Amino acid sequence: MVLIKELDLQSSVIFLSVIFLSSLPCCAGYQLGNRSLYRPDIRTVHVPMVQSDSYRRHLGERLTEAVVKEIELKTPYKIVDSDSADSVLSLRLVSDSKRVLSENRFDEPRDIESDFFIQVSWVDRRGDLIMSHNDVPAAPLLLNIGQQANFVPEGGQSLATAQHEALLRLAEQIVGQMELAW
Repeated sequence: MVLIKELDLQSSVIFLSVIFLSSLPCCAGYQLGNRSLYRPDIRTVHVPMVQSDSYRRHLGERLTEAVVKEIELKTPYKIVDSDSADSVLSLRLVSDSKRVLSENRFDEPRDIESDFFIQVSWVDRRGDLIMSHNDVPAAPLLLNIGQQANFVPEGGQSLATAQHEALLRLAEQIVGQMELAW
């Protein structure tokens, strides 16, 4: 009888200890899933049409579409209009170029590289810069990102396929920069 009372006392002490310890606040800001990678104070993003300094048609529209899809796919943020957004992600396509990397003996291009250079600015509703992963105290207002993609005309590839690949990679890099710094 005494042994049963001791076991009941021990089990109730352990049970109460577990309840007490689980009720203590610890790691209050911890979140699960992809929500832990992104800012908890930002829920919505507005992505205006990319400003393009390129003479190639529709690059700005294609990059905007790729970035919006990537944000919706990989982040907890929702894309909304400018009036109801917590933040604005502005992009500017500064330059695009292509250059021949190798030629055959008849001076026909065999490997061509397509390059893009963009500037990114992510600000909150007050106009404060959000996206800054620089350890330098005087952080720039814009984040500069470059991307290139190669294509081989002899292999059936075209400038359009190389641009599409580069734009998708740019969108991945931009959304990757939206994550919180560790």
